[in-house]
Amino acid sequence: MESQRKYPQTFSFEFFPPKTPEGADKLRAVRDELGKKNPLYFSVTFGAGGSTQQGTFDTVVEIQQTGFNAAPHLSCVGSTKQNVRDLINAYKTKGINRIVALRGDMPSGMRDMGELRHANELVEFIRQETGDHFHIEVAAYPEIHPQAVDAESDLRNFKRKIEAGASSALTQYFYNPDAYFCFVDDCEKLSIDIPIVPGIMPITNYKQLARFSDMCGAELPRWIRKRLEGFGDDVDSLKAFGEEVVTELCNQLLEAGAPGLHFYTMNTSGPTLALWRNLGLSE
Repeated sequence: MESQRKYPQTFSFEFFPPKTPEGADKLRAVRDELGKKNPLYFSVTFGAGGSTQQGTFDTVVEIQQTGFNAAPHLSCVGSTKQNVRDLINAYKTKGINRIVALRGDMPSGMRDMGELRHANELVEFIRQETGDHFHIEVAAYPEIHPQAVDAESDLRNFKRKIEAGASSALTQYFYNPDAYFCFVDDCEKLSIDIPIVPGIMPITNYKQLARFSDMCGAELPRWIRKRLEGFGDDVDSLKAFGEEVVTELCNQLLEAGAPGLHFYTMNTSGPTLALWRNLGLSE
């Protein structure tokens, strides 16, 4: 973990593209509220196979135009080099200088993997096309990517993304800090030397969180799962417990030298701001 202490602690927030005008208005209010915390940037997700491409682009450009730094997610699976080229050049024209580069998921029914099949190929392509213009974030999986054969091969895949030109990494969310600490130590042994920022998912809805976790391979520890199940319809108690658990997780990460936190906001501000206050972060 010591290698991470040399990096300044930064904080960022993640959104998904709104699907309705009402959702867009809500997101603007959330953006402005979280923007008061002076995040390094807001990131905006990208649907499977680029299914939210236009929504991602529009949301990112609007965030950038309101004076905040914005970072679009960009996935390559099922796409073409020309499509990626057009998109990164469009972002460059709009003053965007940060990208979250991902392999992404294939939409159901699509079989063509496209010209860029892996995230390291996407990172390499962005570097070839735009040099050092973009700060490129990549994904990291402290609890191992759900499709990885084993931990060792997953680490090798991660290292390939770094060698291709990644600037820093954001992790999948987790609730066991030891998973992050072990992952960072393993990266140090492989001479991987970039900031690896923990992704933080507030706990507000047990069924939704359980579904997300099962889909993406993030472990929801049994003791947390059982406590959440026990709250039943007592939403207030569930949220209070979730806030306590995630606050303690964040405290442990920051005290151990993690280079900041990346909050998965789910397009709401309340749970993230509660964590922010509990952690005593800057007002």
